[in-house]
Formats: sequence, structure tokens, C-alpha cells
Amino acid sequence: MVTARAPGRVVLIGDHTDYTGGLVLSMAIDRFTEVTGHPGGDRLRLRSHDDAEALDIALPTPDPRAVQPAWGRYCAAVAHEIAQHSSSAAAIGGFTGTVSTTVPIGAGLSSSAALEVATALALGADPEPLGLAQLCQRAEHRATGLPSGILDQLTSICGVEGHALRLDCNTLERTPVALSDRAQVQVRFVAHRRLVGSPYAERVAQCAAAEAIIGPLRLADAALLDRLEDTVVRRRARHVISENERVRAFAAALEHDDLGTAGSIMVDGHRSLRDDFDTSTAEMDRAVDDLCAVRGVYGARMTGGGFGGCVVALTEPGVHIPGAWVVRAAAGAAVVEP
Repeated sequence: MVTARAPGRVVLIGDHTDYTGGLVLSMAIDRFTEVTGHPGGDRLRLRSHDDAEALDIALPTPDPRAVQPAWGRYCAAVAHEIAQHSSSAAAIGGFTGTVSTTVPIGAGLSSSAALEVATALALGADPEPLGLAQLCQRAEHRATGLPSGILDQLTSICGVEGHALRLDCNTLERTPVALSDRAQVQVRFVAHRRLVGSPYAERVAQCAAAEAIIGPLRLADAALLDRLEDTVVRRRARHVISENERVRAFAAALEHDDLGTAGSIMVDGHRSLRDDFDTSTAEMDRAVDDLCAVRGVYGARMTGGGFGGCVVALTEPGVHIPGAWVVRAAAGAAVVEP
């Protein structure tokens, strides 16, 4: 019997920077996906506690995007990537088991990445963190066609208990940042969302268009924005450039236990996502405003890819936010001893 567990994640600051090789400050959370079962055979058979339709496919699977049920595409794509990048025939063996999760699905907390990582570990993928994260990122691309960055998988794998992670998505360097005992992180669900079919890919293309003119956004500064004649592309680039600066400032604020400044940076980040990146919604804007009006809330913002999902708040301990849940910084993915 094998049980592999991988956490979801919440982004505290640094959205839509990872696919340009920028900076992110995220944390693995104490909500997990588990894949439990027995290796062997030549089929991948998984039952989900959240979906009546089971996954039952022969391996190797040539086209994971054609797999049903839809959640099984992530698992099939992981198996495909293991087969493609392994020199060992034994690494593509089958598996029979179950999938369970406490990561809310469709909430922007990376339930898909948690499923990919847990599946990869259950199937015997090399647990070396960077290689595993890249494998699972490729699997997500193969399963969805979405040109997503690596922050979700990297956070799920490399989480440090009690710490957020400052990620450099160019070098893939991870720096743990301790979270103060005077702070809690709370997440409130606003609206279900799927990035597939959303304008996410369009945002990636717009950032690439900016980089074709002014170079890598991770290295750019605001003085270069005037070279972007397209006003929409200019706004997208302005968000990414300013968001990288916010990650640096937020990490410094946490290190100095300056939670008021950290909260203000979160609010600034939300405004940038709303005004320059157009990934917020009126409902999410209201949720952020409502949270910021609560006594004991340092700051709040939307989190994840946008177009729905969750908002995240940095609060004093014990602050009650109706409908929200407290999340704690968790350790990264692992195979759990029986």
C-alpha cells in the first residue's frame, strides 16, 4: 500500500509573475490531496471521493486530454510524463487506488497541482523537488493546454511548515520566510472558477508581447513602460513589474514583523490585478473591501489565477471572518509511511 500526500497552496503576493520568471510569495497550506493504493499491472485505476465516475485507463496513454473523467486527465498526464522521461520500464507500471482531497476544488488553491504531485509520488516518480515540479508542470500543460507557470507545483512540493516561500521562478530558488505568531492567514471562497477557457492564456501572450519589446519583465523597471505603445500590453507589463517589487517588499515586511505594511502591500496587489491585469471581478472586489473593513485584518487580496476563486486575508489571531477558514503553512508533499 502506498499513500502520497500533497498540499494545496495560497499565494500571499505575486500573481501572474511566475510564467515570466518573476517572484512569488506563496505557502503550502494544511489542505491535502491523497492518492492511496497498490502499484502494479498495466492500468491506472483511481476512484475519487468527490466524483462518481472512476478513472480506468491502459498505460501508456497517448492523449491525456481525451481521458474521462476530466479530473483523471491530470493523473493520466502525470503517468504519460513519467513514461516519457524515465529510463526505467518499471516506472510506467499501473496503479489501483483512491483519490481524496480537502483542497477545495475550483477555488484557486491549486487542487490540480496537489493531484498531480500526489499522483506522481504514488506512481514512483523521482521525488527530487525541481525535477518533480517540472514534471508535474508539463503534465498540467499536457492535460489542459494551459501555459501555466511552475509556482503551484513548486509550492506544493517544497512547502516548509510555519513558513511562506519566496520563489524565484527563473532560478527556481526557494527561500523560506517565517510567519509571525501575530498573524493568521484566512481564505474565503468567492466563486467557482476554471482557468481553462478563461483569458489566462491571453494574459500570458500579452506579457510575452511586452517582453518582445522591452525584454524580460523580471528584469524590467517602470521606466521602460513608455516603450509599449499598446495600452493594454503596457498595463499588463506594469502589473508584473510592480508585482515583483511587491513580493520583495512583502517578504521584507514579514521578516521585520511589520504586518501593517504587509497588509497594505496585499491591497495594492489586488488593485493592480483589478486595474492593470483585469483578473478580478466585482464580486471579488467587494469581498476584499469587506475583509479590509473588519477590525484586525491587516490586508486582503484575490489569490490564484483570478476570474473567480478565493480571496486571502492576513489577520490578527482570533479574528472571525464569516465563511472563511484559517489555513496554516504546511510541509511539502511526501509519501506517507503506512
